[in-house]
Amino acid sequence: MIKLIATDVDGTLVKDSSREVYEEYIDIIKKLTDQGIYIMVASGRQYGSIRRMFERAERELLYIAENGAHIIMNKETVSMTKMNRAYVEEIMTDLRGYYKENCHVVASTPNGCLIESKEKDFIRLISEEYRNDVRLTEDILGEKEDIIKLAIYRKGGIRSIGETVLIPKWKERVKTCMAGEEWVDFMDFSVDKGNALQTVQKKLGISREETMAFGDNNNDIGMILAAGESYAVENGVKELKEKAKHICKSYEEKGVYQVLRTLWEEGGKEKGHESI
Repeated sequence: MIKLIATDVDGTLVKDSSREVYEEYIDIIKKLTDQGIYIMVASGRQYGSIRRMFERAERELLYIAENGAHIIMNKETVSMTKMNRAYVEEIMTDLRGYYKENCHVVASTPNGCLIESKEKDFIRLISEEYRNDVRLTEDILGEKEDIIKLAIYRKGGIRSIGETVLIPKWKERVKTCMAGEEWVDFMDFSVDKGNALQTVQKKLGISREETMAFGDNNNDIGMILAAGESYAVENGVKELKEKAKHICKSYEEKGVYQVLRTLWEEGGKEKGHESI
């Protein structure tokens, strides 16, 4: 019996950088939580962004933000993992070299994110589309705040740079991965959605076999492996599909919703009544 459902957002539920999730998904969250199932949103986004995306559900959800660097249960931080400051300074120096290639950097902190970019479209994307808590600065490193994640963005795609240059260069010192087609994320080595999911499972007393997970990209692999019932969406990357137990339809066809609706209907029948 499934007691915990964990799902990625961008590329899994919705198109990358979407502002909202579709109403059918909000509705199924309400139905499943009313059946006693925990719903966990696991994203590379910051907590403020994903909390706002799902507030219409009017239910107490679990959140894994920043790819697992920030875990929130019952509106309280359970875990926050900061990056090594020396690595932050080295990586920032490296990433600034890509500004000339129309790239931008976001530094996540416990209190929101820092941005050096002056490009209005990018600032609007982060503050209005992602709905992050944003602070503009001339110098991210000059702020002297703890950094829990660095992320570099390029509109239209950054996979070529990420997979051939940035990930090979930094993978021995920090956790680095693609997070959608337009982002490369950098975190402490211990940070992983799978580790975060296991932390939540332990706190709730829920087993791997009682967990269902959905994802689309490399940063979802750990989470997929930590769930007994795992799904990769059709539009997901090959590496994830090879490790997932099932494949469901893409976000464009609302594949996650279709699986969850079936789960809810089966739960209703088990309780002795037909789901409407």
